[in-house]
Amino acid sequence: MKFPKVHSLEQIASLIGCEYVGPADFSVHGMNEIHVVEPGDIVFVDHPKYYDKALQSAATIVLINKKVDCPEGKALLISDDPFRDFNKLTQHFKPFTPSAASISASAEIGEGTVIQPNTFIGNHVKIGKNCQIHANVVIYDHTVIGDDVMIHAGTVLGADAFYYKKRPEGFDQLLSGGRVVIEDKVGIGALCTIDRGVTGDTTIGEGSKLDNQVHVGHDTVIGKKCLIASQTGIAGCVIIEDEVTLWGQVGTTSGITIGSKAVIMGQTGVTKSVEGGKSYFGTPIEESREKLKQLANIKKIPDIINQLKS
Repeated sequence: MKFPKVHSLEQIASLIGCEYVGPADFSVHGMNEIHVVEPGDIVFVDHPKYYDKALQSAATIVLINKKVDCPEGKALLISDDPFRDFNKLTQHFKPFTPSAASISASAEIGEGTVIQPNTFIGNHVKIGKNCQIHANVVIYDHTVIGDDVMIHAGTVLGADAFYYKKRPEGFDQLLSGGRVVIEDKVGIGALCTIDRGVTGDTTIGEGSKLDNQVHVGHDTVIGKKCLIASQTGIAGCVIIEDEVTLWGQVGTTSGITIGSKAVIMGQTGVTKSVEGGKSYFGTPIEESREKLKQLANIKKIPDIINQLKS
């Protein structure tokens, strides 16, 4: 998430009320999660296990809960609660803005696009040409939709990320300031839910098709010409490369990559990254041929036991 203008390190420290290490005029361009940070971004870290990863990342400003040596060319924001202060920055730069109409006056809708009744389109949404948006679709603020996109009834684009920190008093949500980006010629079935990124984009690539009741988690990037069947649940920060097929009731863990042209058979649990160009099945996931051989061998166990008894 980039800020509307460049801020100084001193200005950002003042906004969240914390100390800083580095020049007061050090440039701050935005804030992002560690997997999408760029120079000029703030990244937060609140556990020693991840200090080195954050400090050595592309981010040039690290919001951290301990005074540590500052890498050359970078700056630190010293906070007693980086999670809380990251949320403060999201609230400041991307505050929730109520809408007074079913279709916001700031929304941009392309020529030939049809919007069916009871659809909600939020602030600063951009929809391309010749799209069909069916009844009861909800499109949250800042969502971007390309040309020739079909979205069926009851789908929700841009709900908050499922991202929480456990506190003694309960769960504290990491606020979402990112977007959903739907590229050209995407088809989305009925009752799908696509969560926006925490600070970046959740993206569905050109020509991909989603069946009914598919869930896509925050910051996930789905490539071009993918097929995703019903009741599939894709966790956050997943990368699905081009022309991947996910059959029904597939589930994934977060932060993995599914390689180009992979085929994931129904009810598979994708527990790790997998190479492209192969077929996979089962939980834990394995190549289909190997998994099916194992299942065939399991069926032989009763006969083997009987032979041992005789």
